[in-house]
Amino acid sequence: MMKTFAALPDDEDFRQALRQWLAPAYAAFAARWPGGAAPRSLDYRRAWEDWLCAQGCSGLGWPRAHGGLALSLARQAIFHEEHARCGAPLGVNLIGHGILAPTLLHFGTPAQQARFLPGVLANREIWCQGYSEPGAGSDLAAVRTRAERCEGGWRLSGHKIWTSFADRAQWCFVLARTDPEAPRHKGLSFLLLDMQSPGIRVEPIRQLTGEAEFCEVFFEEVFVPEDALVGSEHGGWRIAMAAASFERGTYFIPRLVRFAQELSAVRALCADAASQRRWARLALDSQVLALKSQRALAAAERGDPPGPEGSSTKVHWSEAHQRLLELAMEGLGARGVLPRDAQAQELAHAYLWSRAETILAGTSEIQRNIIAEHMLGLPKG
Repeated sequence: MMKTFAALPDDEDFRQALRQWLAPAYAAFAARWPGGAAPRSLDYRRAWEDWLCAQGCSGLGWPRAHGGLALSLARQAIFHEEHARCGAPLGVNLIGHGILAPTLLHFGTPAQQARFLPGVLANREIWCQGYSEPGAGSDLAAVRTRAERCEGGWRLSGHKIWTSFADRAQWCFVLARTDPEAPRHKGLSFLLLDMQSPGIRVEPIRQLTGEAEFCEVFFEEVFVPEDALVGSEHGGWRIAMAAASFERGTYFIPRLVRFAQELSAVRALCADAASQRRWARLALDSQVLALKSQRALAAAERGDPPGPEGSSTKVHWSEAHQRLLELAMEGLGARGVLPRDAQAQELAHAYLWSRAETILAGTSEIQRNIIAEHMLGLPKG
């Protein structure tokens, strides 16, 4: 189905055709689901993601030689915007589609590409990301998980945390220290790990919302074969940094669409002049964030290297979103705890979840350090 839209010569025609197909398709999917739409359910999100991939809505920017659609960044952005606009949830294989696949397209061997890309394209294999550790969350260079050389590969030992969907993933890419004597940013390797390997233990972490989307992962002498290394041994930092940049053009688009939708819902809850002024400020935040997203997309289309501007957007979005949902909870009052008030329940859930947004993908403190050093030219320390 997406191949038909991809052939349209004009971006606006592409948008309109996609919207006319996607919105009713999602509504029909939700109506078929037992009990109706359940966007918080991981089973629901996986099923919708499977359906999308079956319709050809994966590999949006991949080369056609690997089964992709070779869409421009602008059209990928249109897809993500329209997908969010119709209320469809994010999938559970975001790591596979958004980070692992482009990493392999850039750095993987032909054998690695042939083995793993088809599984991502069809959504058969879910991936998770083994980066954060206790004591090394936003400070990625401080990872202590070690991979020691052995016959035919490495033995991996360590502990990762906040690993999204690890209890559902078949594969994980892990940043591990392969040279403990090297400086912090050196001696790290990027390894592909079968989550069914002996010695892996996964423990879900119950969140404030009651869900368990994140997990702890323990590695105890897990064998990693030689052909699971992406790039060069001890060269994992460069690959990890490149992998982090692949979504920079489209990462915030679904979140900004959702921000605008919540902003519209919250306006009716502002009953006095003070809350209306706060809402107006948040409306300006929404507009500025949209402009920042457009600027990042334009930079990515030009091929500019990733810069510290992403840190500015991350801080701005996460903190503005928390302020928006705090305003929502104040406006809802007692409605926020009524189980049969669907709108109130959605906003209350979003409020609880938003507490993590200034921590995940780099804490606000780390992002502010990056802004201070690389945008403002302030000294370290």
